[in-house]
Amino acid sequence: MENNRESYDPRYFEPLFAAEERHFWFVARNKVISAMVQKALAGRMEDVHLLEVGCGTGNVLRVLVQEFPEAVLLGMDLFHEGLRLAQKRVKCPLVQADLAFPPFSKLFDLVGLFDVLEHIKEDQSVLDQLCRVVKPGGSLLITVPADPRLWSYFDVASHHVRRYTLEGLISKVQSAGFEIEFASPYIAATYPIVWLNRRINGDAGNGEDASVHRKAEEELRIIPVVNFLFRVILGMEADWLARGNHLPYGSSLVLLARKPSISR
Repeated sequence: MENNRESYDPRYFEPLFAAEERHFWFVARNKVISAMVQKALAGRMEDVHLLEVGCGTGNVLRVLVQEFPEAVLLGMDLFHEGLRLAQKRVKCPLVQADLAFPPFSKLFDLVGLFDVLEHIKEDQSVLDQLCRVVKPGGSLLITVPADPRLWSYFDVASHHVRRYTLEGLISKVQSAGFEIEFASPYIAATYPIVWLNRRINGDAGNGEDASVHRKAEEELRIIPVVNFLFRVILGMEADWLARGNHLPYGSSLVLLARKPSISR
């Protein structure tokens, strides 16, 4: 796989750690992830093993530990900088490793990648590898940025390789051997604002441009009234998805898939 520093810039771990627990986008994503994990496990918690690939600062793990205390959780990331911060949030095991060389002898009931796949050039190879670490009958849960038309300075600063269409993501996950159980855009409420912002800001620049990083970090700023309103609205979106409904558009995608119980 590509060099670690090509896939992510560790400078963002600290501002992420400071914002994630309050920022509406991360709060909404965590609510969607929790709902999808509940759907995947269908109430089964005994001897359930969950792996988060690319756990970063541990914000998702923090919520999963709270929501699913009986499950055995494990976080994995390429970067020591992220894992160091994750240790402040969770007590579950954390592993520094590359998915190209997974250090696991045990298969998992559920593997999650939450805004990780878009950083990886060989995304199909990663999905193929994930199929090898998921138990037969186990689940894969993915979130990624949606809609290539929204490509911007934020994607450049974040070292994204791509943004996904729903059809393209479904096709790649199916090619890896999974069966799709649920897939939908989400973060719909802010989509018009994001679209307009991308049009106004124009050129995405490049990863060495200081203005690119400044604008990207600005998106992590918390404006109290705006943040509260979007937390409420996006919380309603998450409840809608949790009931099995879909959204017509959004700046992100969520996909839940299952590995067949019997190999074909």
